Formats: sequence, structure tokens, C-alpha cells
Amino acid sequence: MPFKSKAQRRKFAELLVKGEISPETFEEWNRETGGAKLPERVKPAKKRTSRKRAAKGTARSKKPASKSKGTKRRSKRSSGRRRSK
Repeated sequence: MPFKSKAQRRKFAELLVKGEISPETFEEWNRETGGAKLPERVKPAKKRTSRKRAAKGTARSKKPASKSKGTKRRSKRSSGRRRSK
């Protein structure tokens, strides 16, 4: 299997020096990679986030909208008439 990045090649070289992998394994990977130009690092795939559902009884219930007391606000497009000055 060829190396995917320069960082991976360095890691395998480090494992070779420590004696954790055989020289044949390192040489096989190096041979399969060939003279390909490798990126410094391979970006990990983005994780798909899923929304978690709230357990029953723990979610807040929606309260009905309360009507405010006091002055009523006029909407900008309420009647189509404009006030005269």
C-alpha cells in the first residue's frame, strides 16, 4: 500500500528505526509510492454531525405567545393609507 503523505512516510521511518516494523515492509510501501509528489498531510474526512433527539420529558415545552398589555404597535403595511402632515 503506498504512502498517502509525507507525514505518514516519516512516521513509518520512525517505526523502522525503533524496530516496530520490518525493513521489507517499509521498502514495499516506499516502492509502491514511487516518485509521487505527496502532500505534507492528508486532511481527515469531515465528520457528519447528526442532531440528537431529546429524551422524553427533558425537552422544554413551548408556551403559547402571550399578548402584551399596553399600546399596540401598528404594522408598516397595516392599511395602505398614509398620514398627512
